[in-house]
Order: sequence, then structure tokens, then C-alpha cells
Amino acid sequence: MAENRLDRHTVALLTSVVCASSAALAMTTVLGKQVYDMTGRQLDLGLLGLVEFAPAALLVLVTGSVADRFDRRRVGAMAAGGEALAAAGLAWYAGTKPTSVGPIFLLVFGFGVARAFSAPSTRALPADMVPPSRMPWLIARYSGMWQTAIVVGPVLGGFLYAVDVRLPYVAAMVLLTISGSALLSIKLTRRAHSPAMVASAPAMEAAVEPSLGHGEAAPVPERAGLRDAMEGLRFIRRHPLLLGAISLDLFAVLFGGAVALLPAIAKDRLGVGAVGLGWLRAAGGLGAGAVTIGLAMRPLRQRVGRTLLMAVAAFGIFTVVLGVTRSFVVAFLAMAVLSGADAISVFVRATLVPLVTPADKRGRVLAVENVFIGASNELGAFESGVAGQLLGTAGAVMLGGLATLAVAGSWFFLFPALRDVDGFPGNTD
Repeated sequence: MAENRLDRHTVALLTSVVCASSAALAMTTVLGKQVYDMTGRQLDLGLLGLVEFAPAALLVLVTGSVADRFDRRRVGAMAAGGEALAAAGLAWYAGTKPTSVGPIFLLVFGFGVARAFSAPSTRALPADMVPPSRMPWLIARYSGMWQTAIVVGPVLGGFLYAVDVRLPYVAAMVLLTISGSALLSIKLTRRAHSPAMVASAPAMEAAVEPSLGHGEAAPVPERAGLRDAMEGLRFIRRHPLLLGAISLDLFAVLFGGAVALLPAIAKDRLGVGAVGLGWLRAAGGLGAGAVTIGLAMRPLRQRVGRTLLMAVAAFGIFTVVLGVTRSFVVAFLAMAVLSGADAISVFVRATLVPLVTPADKRGRVLAVENVFIGASNELGAFESGVAGQLLGTAGAVMLGGLATLAVAGSWFFLFPALRDVDGFPGNTD
């Protein structure tokens, strides 16, 4: 179909995604390596995640409103510029042969502030660019760029770090500059859609509101205030489907955030250095990329809710495998499989959440979701770091995987609105 062709604006969006994500993942890989080499403490790996998460939580009432009230492309481009400045600062500090992690944490906090503004704006763009019926098509490719970055970013970061500790941050700065420029080249056409919502369960019909104002500028309130800023949180709380989908990611990855301990796993249990760590992280991208290609060729159309819950359970199982093994090959395969399962979860949420949210609330809802995602990833990294310090690396990872399994089983019964979702709203193909 003509609508399924990649035009230059879609290519610009995908270019921005792969560049920004590659930069962030390259930095995450080498920051963990650098901090752990400096201190040798799992707790500092957790603190690194906490510092990155804090801005999204502190600014959630601001970032969502900004995404809904201003041009999302320009907000995203300015945020990418802020991230590039933080990367430049890290490159400079890495070249001073540092002995203190304090300035690293401060610069990571600055990076997190910029990222907090970027996330709700850029994640809302796919729903602004295509009609609801084409969202699964675009999200599969959007996710594919993310999965590509999961391979490219860590491997690039690991190799460059082995050559010169400054180079990964310089590369990230360049990639973020390209990402911001690509966002500015996107042209959106104002359009309005009131899609017929497709669902097999009555719970879906109750949870979904029509998506209006789909396009360059969604309608916004005349005045911004605390009540307006809180609307995203209130909207999620009123809709069990949204609450279930977003909180599932929060608690599942919060407990199963083994990736934060990969520097310790690589060094202490597998006996590999920066290059091996880069490939271990890249294994996640290879597994997730294979799954994403499968989703692009055969989009998920039925049993969406149950598939999401099964994917989270698989994530927990292979997190346990990662925790018990001392074999690099087994760890590599476990990372590939658990990341493939996570790719299914990401695809479902990234398609479902924007489609069931009206366009005029989309930025605020996605800002709240960004806090949940940050909590699951960065705050989960803090939880893993604390658990690793207390229980050891293997014990922390295994316990986290078992907790993730428990979350998947609990959500099956606690959120029937999510469990019984059969197809995506507005997808009539």
C-alpha cells in the first residue's frame, strides 16, 4: 500500500531514533565500565541509574505539558542539543584521568534533564505522523531502529573505549547532533482522525477514548497549571488498560533490571573486559532485532494482552539464567532471549498507549509513562545495585528474575482489561 512506503519524513524520524538511541546506549555501556573500574562497587552502578532517572521524575509535570503545548519536533531537537552538551562534558572529564565519580554523576544528571524533555515529545511523534491503522507498521520500524541501536551503541562504545576513553562520548555528541537535525527536517500535515476502536473485550471499549487532533498541533488548554499538568496521571489512573500496561513495565523491569549489573557480571563472573561487555550488551540488540524483524513481517494482531504477559514471564525466566551462569556463551544467549521478549513488550506498549490516548493528552500521558519506564530501567538499576551489594551479583539477578515472574502472574489476574485485549485500536487490516 502507498501508505506503507517510507517517505523522507519517516526516514528522518527513524534516523533520529537510531542516532539518539545509539548515543545513549554507547554512553550507558562505557559509563558503567568507567564507574565500576574506578570504584569496584555494584552500588555505584545503581547510583548511576538513579541519577539518570531522577530528572524524569522531578520534571514530569513540566515535560509532558511542554510536549503538548509546543512543537514536539523543536522540543526534541533542543533536548538532543542538551544531551550532546552533556556528552561533550563527559568527554572532557574522561580526558583528565579522573579519580572521583562525583562530576560524572553531575553530568549524567544534566543528560537526564535533557532526556526528560526529549522522551515525551519524540515518542509522541509516530502517532502524529500516521493514522491509527498504520501505527503498528510504523512502530515495528521505529522499534527496529531502537533494536539496531542496542547492537550498534554498546559495540561502538566498547571498541572506542578500548582505544581512548574519550572517544565514546565524542561519538555520542556527534550522533545526538545528527538526531536533533533530523527531527527538525520532519514535516507534519495537520489531520484529524476519529478511528473506530477495535476490541474484542468490553473492557477495551471502556478504556479507549477516540483519538482527535492527530497531527502537527494537538489542541491544548488555554492556560497551563498544576491541574493541567496532572491530567496525564489522572487519565492513566482512570483507564485500567493504560494503568496495567504501564505499571507492568514498571514493576517487571524494576525487579528484573539485570542489565545494570552487566559490568560486574562481565568482569567478576565471565572474566571479560570492555569489548566483551559491549558484545554482551549487543546480544540484547541481536535478540530484540530478530524479534522486531519478525513483528515487522508478521505484525501482532491477536491476543495482544496475553502475548504481552507471556513475554514478561519469559523475560523473568532468562534473567534467572543470566544470573546463574558463568559461561559467556550462555550469558550471551540469555541476553538475546530476554531482550527478544522485552522487544515484544516494548512493541505492544509503544503501539497501544498512544492509540488509546487522545492527542491533546498524549504528551502528558507519555511523560508519565516515561517516568514509569525510567523507574523500571534507571531506578531498577539502583535496586539491582543495592541488591548486588547486599546479596552478590548472582543473587541479585536471580531474585530479580523470580520477582518479574511473580509480577507477570499477578497482572494476569489484577488487570483483566489488559489481559483480554485482542487487537490494537483502529487497526482494521
